[in-house]
Amino acid sequence: MGQQRTFAGLAWSTKGKVTRRERFLAEMDAVIPWTRLLGLIEPHYPKAGKGRQPLGLEKMLRIYFVQQWFDLSDPGAEDAIYDSESIRRFVGVELGEDRVPDESTILRFRHLLEKHGLTELIFAEIRTLLEEKGLLLKAGTIVDATIIHAPSSTKNASGRRDPEMKQGRKGKTWYFGMKVHTGTDKRGLTHSLVVTDAAQADIKQMRDLLHGEEREIYGDQAYWKESDRRDFERRGIRYRVNRRRKGKEPLSERWKKINRVRSRVRARGEHGYHVVKRLWGFTKVRYRGLAKNRARAFTAFALANLYLVRYKLLPPGAKCVL
Repeated sequence: MGQQRTFAGLAWSTKGKVTRRERFLAEMDAVIPWTRLLGLIEPHYPKAGKGRQPLGLEKMLRIYFVQQWFDLSDPGAEDAIYDSESIRRFVGVELGEDRVPDESTILRFRHLLEKHGLTELIFAEIRTLLEEKGLLLKAGTIVDATIIHAPSSTKNASGRRDPEMKQGRKGKTWYFGMKVHTGTDKRGLTHSLVVTDAAQADIKQMRDLLHGEEREIYGDQAYWKESDRRDFERRGIRYRVNRRRKGKEPLSERWKKINRVRSRVRARGEHGYHVVKRLWGFTKVRYRGLAKNRARAFTAFALANLYLVRYKLLPPGAKCVL
């Protein structure tokens, strides 16, 4: 972005403190492969014609990413551009000179990504980047799942709950919503992602979470299956899934110790969930139906992968500023 001309921009440029938000946006700006991602979307993006000119593709993609990081609705994203100088600098908007995208424009861009399955391509492109950089480990996979809650109330226009969301149990508690199933490497980077309603059993998604080159597999007791253990070990893959008890017979102390050792490795699969749910607030669905929320999940976990290894992707001695 060019030199700031507004009083707010001039004051911001001379401030003495770099805020956490500013530092975060600058680091993500430096590690996101903008050229590669824009190349995926450009064939589907409206071309300039004689009518109203479309806003810049990169600007819209940046706004879409800001929505993921700060858990913003389409109107909330528009307001954030007006409210925050650091977000304006990241997006590339100068008040008084540039047209600020309104909520309808932001919504249409999000729908374009959803319609053409572009968030899955973004996830795959970032996974490819991490493989090229040698940051994605292929020796083992950790399988896990988390529930994203959906409103269970029927006090809405249709008078019923979202029919694509289901009830699922975690422990002894029931939750209504969807499940995000992930396959991660032993650093916690997500290489595979499946989204279902919350009623689907974790173990049924296991095969879709493997990349096929594993030498070992980790998972909690929900993934234990004796026939799977025999099958994987016959193929030379170490089955490190936590063993569950048989019927009412308790686990031996030996197997409890083995499970604890395996859980220390398995816990690394929670790193992506921590970023997406705790840091970025994706604990509840924002949209009705699985498709829109599925698109959001692919984007969020792709960006979480970059966030987790951002310091490894930054050039040595790089200074990130907006």
